[in-house]
Amino acid sequence: MVKVQKGDVIRLHYTGKVKETGEIFDTTYEEVAKKAGIYNEKGIYGPVPIAVGAGHVLKGLDEQLEGLEVGKKYEIIIPPEKGFGKRDPKLIKTFTLGQFRRQGIFPFPGMPVEIETESGRKLKGKVLTVSGGRVRVDFNHPYAGKHLVYEVEVVEKIEDPIEKVKALIELRMPMVKPEEVIIEVGEKDVSVDFSNVEIDRNTLVLGEILLESDLKFIGYEEVKFKPSVDELLKPPEKEEQTTELEEEVSEPLIEKAEEEKPAEETTETEGVKAEESEEKKEETPRAEEVKEEPETRKEEQAEEKPKKKSTKKSKTTRKRSTSAKKRKTTKKKTEKPAESAEEKKEETG
Repeated sequence: MVKVQKGDVIRLHYTGKVKETGEIFDTTYEEVAKKAGIYNEKGIYGPVPIAVGAGHVLKGLDEQLEGLEVGKKYEIIIPPEKGFGKRDPKLIKTFTLGQFRRQGIFPFPGMPVEIETESGRKLKGKVLTVSGGRVRVDFNHPYAGKHLVYEVEVVEKIEDPIEKVKALIELRMPMVKPEEVIIEVGEKDVSVDFSNVEIDRNTLVLGEILLESDLKFIGYEEVKFKPSVDELLKPPEKEEQTTELEEEVSEPLIEKAEEEKPAEETTETEGVKAEESEEKKEETPRAEEVKEEPETRKEEQAEEKPKKKSTKKSKTTRKRSTSAKKRKTTKKKTEKPAESAEEKKEETG
């Protein structure tokens, strides 16, 4: 005969009713939910895993689970103060009809409403009366002041340490597949690895925070998660920037070499231009010498005009050949006066 104690991890079946009316408001049985008209397509049905005494269920129910035997069914009655609380007259508020109509709401008795306070807190309530331009809204829980009846059965008491951790993960993150989680447990420490799990980051952060509290409640002093909450809260942009930098650094050096080639070609072109400018400077004084023999120069220019080409290199070649002709012409002119001087000397002699 196995009994439940505080700190045990169990699987619990239950159905909650309002004692005064017999209304079913919560259950872990799918068929019961459908018959009662409270079935939720997105809901998860079946025995729920909880840690006894951790506050996973209503306080009045949690306290009375201790000492129950596994496999037996029990009926537990919970007073209002340990259920959804006593009714508080201060939570019944009065509003003007205009406050609702300005928001496009036309209230009527029994209508559920949600109002946001100045602090940003959202309160759910039910319209009690609408009269004289006034609307009274009750913000007490629908089952406040009611006695509750729970029909319960402890289906299983989990003994294996790893299965306990899996059960609590199922409670906090039911969308996670247990086989995708890597769990390591020691006497007072536990490590849970979610690296292989595809799950929203924010959901995982909240799940790890709640799960850490549960694991410490059942006796673990040190709880580690991978990835940790701190790692999950880091902005993902930094990781993307690091990846981009790595890709830039790993680009082939061939592209860099190709980029350097045009720079070398530009340097060579500048060198050729520099040589041409020097040659032009040298040819300037030679042009003055050519002025002394306009007829010869004109004939040479007439002959060269049809032979001109558009490339800079050909211009440079012609300029050099022209300067050579200029030198020859100058030499001839200097030789003729020398010969005439010698002839005069001979005649005089």
